[in-house]
Amino acid sequence: MKNLLLLLLLANILYFLWGWFADEPPQPGVAIVDESDLGPPLAVTADRSAEAVASVGAVLGSGEPSDLEAVVGRSCVTVGPFRASADADTAQTRYSGEGMRAEIRSAVGQIFVGHWVQIRNVESRASGNEMLGKLREGGLGDAYLVETEDEGIKISLGLFGDINGAEKIELQAKGLGFNAEITPRMNEGTVYFVDIALPPGRGASTIIEQYGEDKVKLRDAANCPQGR
Repeated sequence: MKNLLLLLLLANILYFLWGWFADEPPQPGVAIVDESDLGPPLAVTADRSAEAVASVGAVLGSGEPSDLEAVVGRSCVTVGPFRASADADTAQTRYSGEGMRAEIRSAVGQIFVGHWVQIRNVESRASGNEMLGKLREGGLGDAYLVETEDEGIKISLGLFGDINGAEKIELQAKGLGFNAEITPRMNEGTVYFVDIALPPGRGASTIIEQYGEDKVKLRDAANCPQGR
């Protein structure tokens, strides 16, 4: 019996020591922290400009489709120049029908009229008339004299829309011993352009295939539609 009591006493002592030295579990409460331990304060700027709101709306899908420009930028092409407004109308209708924003813009510029075949530096009218006789005998009956203040007397052999026709007359005149040459004939007038805003992810390859590289301006050379 005495040994049993000693064992119970020893167990109580050990349990008391265990409870004294054991870590206490976390308890709810308030922790006091020095502000200097948190580091420098954060600077937060709120941007409530219209551009920022439009950008957020576009990213989240809640804005208008055109608002996506604020995020990814605009990609545009310009087609032209067109000599006839009807050709510009056709292009605008075509790409507007494909869901793109397209606008016609007019400007004053140089219009290509044709390939002009001529003989320059004719000394005088008498010399020119003599040359006309030889040209007409050689089959170039449409030749005539032209006199301008800046270039003097020339002989025109014809104006051609097709370069092949111009080259044929040039070679024929050279075969008769005349130094003929081909120059582009330009006149000032109203020309028309179509500015097209491409949707995100769409390129201009089909437009280039339709009108050719020389009539399609890209990137910084292009203008974007101005209207909304």
